[in-house]
Amino acid sequence: MAGMAAPVSVIIPTLNAVSSIGPTMASLMQGIHAGIIREVILSDGGSRDDIHRLADVTGAVLVTASHRGRGWQLREGAATATADWMLFLHADTSLESNWVDAVAGQLQDPQTAGYFRLAFDAKGVMPALFAGWANVRSRVFRLPFGDQGLLIHRRLYDAVGGYPALPLLEDMVISRRIGRRLVPLTATATTSAERYRRDGWIRRGSRNLAIQALFLMGRDPRELATRYLG
Repeated sequence: MAGMAAPVSVIIPTLNAVSSIGPTMASLMQGIHAGIIREVILSDGGSRDDIHRLADVTGAVLVTASHRGRGWQLREGAATATADWMLFLHADTSLESNWVDAVAGQLQDPQTAGYFRLAFDAKGVMPALFAGWANVRSRVFRLPFGDQGLLIHRRLYDAVGGYPALPLLEDMVISRRIGRRLVPLTATATTSAERYRRDGWIRRGSRNLAIQALFLMGRDPRELATRYLG
């Protein structure tokens, strides 16, 4: 899954993601055919599923990260990337059909980084409210999170120190570092609502807000990971 003249490396952190990554990989095929994507890198945190076989079948590059956790996985995936631009995506996030045009437009400005509008793969009031808040938060506070993707040039990525090697909140940290150089892309990323369906929208949302608030108050992400992730 590579085109050596293409400008973008896609980096996806995985952990037992074979059952959910299909829509993500399928949505990237348009970028392969358009000559946008050079390679897809799966940075794995120790999966026990058939991630090796999936990488072989799709032609993706498989990297075994030194630690489990998106911060480490994203950071080590970026170290493997060979293109000037990097697009970071979650394994349960797929891109709508016009994403190639949106990304191609952003490639003209390496001084800024782009993120997608958020939607959930669920209908109803709660998914709409949660996605709506995420999109407002991103525009007003320049705080898009990982399920909205991140398109960034290598120079800017290196200048802000890249993703921190943290067990959680790595997306919040890098967004704060990029700050006003974050711009919205004119395409939508649809992410899985499975965790919200499982835990409850209010319960899951409240927990996420508590973690974020404690982090902004100065709490160590490693301590928060121990407290909230066990």
